[in-house]
Amino acid sequence: MSSTSNSQEDILQRIKIKIEELKVSLPPAGRSPGNSCAAHTLTNILDVLNERNFDSFYYNNLAVPFSGFGSYVNDKGWKGPCGAVSGAIASIGIIIGGQEKTKPQDVPMVYAKVLQFADKFEKKFGSILCHELCELDLTKEYKTYNKENIWQERCCNFIYYAIELVSKITRKDLKTKWQ
Repeated sequence: MSSTSNSQEDILQRIKIKIEELKVSLPPAGRSPGNSCAAHTLTNILDVLNERNFDSFYYNNLAVPFSGFGSYVNDKGWKGPCGAVSGAIASIGIIIGGQEKTKPQDVPMVYAKVLQFADKFEKKFGSILCHELCELDLTKEYKTYNKENIWQERCCNFIYYAIELVSKITRKDLKTKWQ
């Protein structure tokens, strides 16, 4: 975990610090294969939560397929969500659940927060779909994605915003369940 993990600072301040750290570390990662918007979003939020169990590679491995799903298009034209959106949605569930299984009575609140997240993300960027955000079909145009630095120029911004928005939407739960 990063230096923010050991900090006694307010959790919302730790999230701001994490985003600033990512602005330095994340863009160069685009030069290497194997990046996952979902994994970066989810694991960096988990890093700030300071839960020892989140150190496991399991959470990274869980989130990686979310980004691959963003490239999916079915025969009716349905397209998959951006990995940052998927990772953020998973984070909302973890944050609201706290350090236990989500209570059945909290499930509607989780759904409402997810819908709020998707609405705000879409209003900011015009879509929640990977194809539309990248303006490419990554199953066919991955070389163009790399050549045009889409990761550095766009995807990193989706991750920063997703982490920031999750912290705003789940502010109360972060303070009461994760401080």
